[in-house]
Amino acid sequence: MQKDALPFFSRGQLALRNGQDKPEIWVAFKGMIYNVTGSRLWKNGKHYEHWAGQDLTEELKDAPHTESVFEKFEAVGLLK
Repeated sequence: MQKDALPFFSRGQLALRNGQDKPEIWVAFKGMIYNVTGSRLWKNGKHYEHWAGQDLTEELKDAPHTESVFEKFEAVGLLK
């Protein structure tokens, strides 16, 4: 799906996709929202010290990987 065809989601809507409140596990990075539900590394909505349902743009600066990690996940929306 092209970026301009993706729906917008609020931070509140993103927060519900934390692996606890709804079955989906989503994270945002640089305005894009990614579905990480299928990743074993995000089981129960937690990945090391990071929690799903949040914008991880600032937190990725301290990660041992680059932003290319998001290429393997489906973009499901844009963060308002």
